[in-house]
Amino acid sequence: MIVLISLLCIVSTGLYAQSGINEKNLILGIWLTGEEKAKVEIYKCGDKYCGKLVWLRDPNYDDGTAKHDKNNPDESLQQRRILGLNILTDFEYDEDLEWEDGEIYDPDNGKLYSCVINLDEDDHKILNVRGYVGISLFGRTDVWTRSSLN
Repeated sequence: MIVLISLLCIVSTGLYAQSGINEKNLILGIWLTGEEKAKVEIYKCGDKYCGKLVWLRDPNYDDGTAKHDKNNPDESLQQRRILGLNILTDFEYDEDLEWEDGEIYDPDNGKLYSCVINLDEDDHKILNVRGYVGISLFGRTDVWTRSSLN
């Protein structure tokens, strides 16, 4: 009887740990931003999570040239292309479908914000991305939806 109880404890602990590992990676994939102007691929970068722009509704300026990071305050970065740009960096999984301690870069204004990301617990196809300055209270949330590259 003791062996059976021990075995059940080991199996249930293993399953719990495995579900936590899977939960961390639910954020991985391609997400369409709230205004549907871009798609961001969230991927593992070491033991953290990052995201890069993989699609733009309007990838070029009116003259046909590729959009670049012209609003970046660092002049040496203003010529880098927007498509392929890392905009999410250094997110760590906390718990309860929340990734925190990361930053989000907004190429529209060239600013970097602290950020927290929450995956909707009822619908894993909805991501709440909150960029803020100082404390989360002073920020804005954009709702992203799971997508494909097409």
